[in-house]
Amino acid sequence: MTALQRIETTQRDFVPDPISDDEAAAMFRAAINLFRLWRVTDEQAATLLDLPLRSYRRWKAGEIGRISRDGKARLSNLMGIHKALRLIFREPQRGYDWIQAPNAAFSGHTALAVMLGGELTDLMRVRRYLDDERGGW
Repeated sequence: MTALQRIETTQRDFVPDPISDDEAAAMFRAAINLFRLWRVTDEQAATLLDLPLRSYRRWKAGEIGRISRDGKARLSNLMGIHKALRLIFREPQRGYDWIQAPNAAFSGHTALAVMLGGELTDLMRVRRYLDDERGGW
């Protein structure tokens, strides 16, 4: 006769794996390409990443510095926005253009204007909207 084994059934708190420095650097390089496709200026990109303009330009040139936890969260949200747009629009260019188009969901402002509020929550607001539009996960 086999003894029964106890199975843990209590729900554990979700603890996401932290984004590694290498992953963050890769996301930063991807974000540079994304900013070009979204027609975002260096000044706007620096605001989206909450970096001084000089630092952003130095990083863009390949001298990527230490990316903070907030910076990693910003990059993660930007990648999530890009992913959602690629799932929503068949033609990638339509997704790139959507960032600069007025949107009733944002009181006639563009998604870029919302994100340029400069807070992490501004990026999260756009990402949440797109995730809702595409049906979440």
